[in-house]
Amino acid sequence: MRGLVAVVSLMLMLPLAAWGVIETYEFSDPVLEDRYHELSQELRCPKCQNQNIADSNAPISRDLRFLLHSQLEQGASDDEILGFMVARYGDFVRYRPAVDQNTVVLWYGPGIVALIGLLGLVRHLVRKKRVDQPVTAEELAQLRSRLAVSEGESGAASMSKTVHTSDRAARDNEESS
Repeated sequence: MRGLVAVVSLMLMLPLAAWGVIETYEFSDPVLEDRYHELSQELRCPKCQNQNIADSNAPISRDLRFLLHSQLEQGASDDEILGFMVARYGDFVRYRPAVDQNTVVLWYGPGIVALIGLLGLVRHLVRKKRVDQPVTAEELAQLRSRLAVSEGESGAASMSKTVHTSDRAARDNEESS
C-alpha cells in the first residue's frame, strides 16, 4: 500500500517540474551563450525579491531574458547591457551594483558599522580592565588621608571598620600576586 501511495504522489508531482523556466534561445556564437548565462545570473527580477531573471517565472523576467538575448545578438557589450537595465529599472536590478554616490552606503556601511562596534567593544574592555584592578596600599593610604581631611576625625573613626576591611582585601591581593 505504501508503495502505491509513493508512486501516485510522484506522478502527481511530475507536472510541477514543467513549471520551471524552459526557454531556449539560439545563439550565433557559444561565447554569447556563456555571456547570456552570466548576465542572467547577475540581473535580478524586478518583481521577484532575491531571484535572478534566469530562475524567475515572472513575465517581466521572461521579457528581460528576451531583451538580453536580443542585445547580445546585436553586439552590445556587457557594460552596455547592464547600463541599459540599470537606466530602465534602477540599481536594484543588479545583484552587485556599481559603487557610486547612490550605493556608497550599501558598499561601505556594513564595514563602518562593524568598525564602530569593534571600537565600542575595545573601549568597554579597556574601561572594565581599569575598574577591575585592585586598590594598592599606596592608593588606600591616599584615600585615608583625604577622608580624614574632608570629614575630620569623627567621620574617619566611623569609617575605620570599612577601611580595615579594605586593608584586609588589599593585603590578600598582594599576597596572592
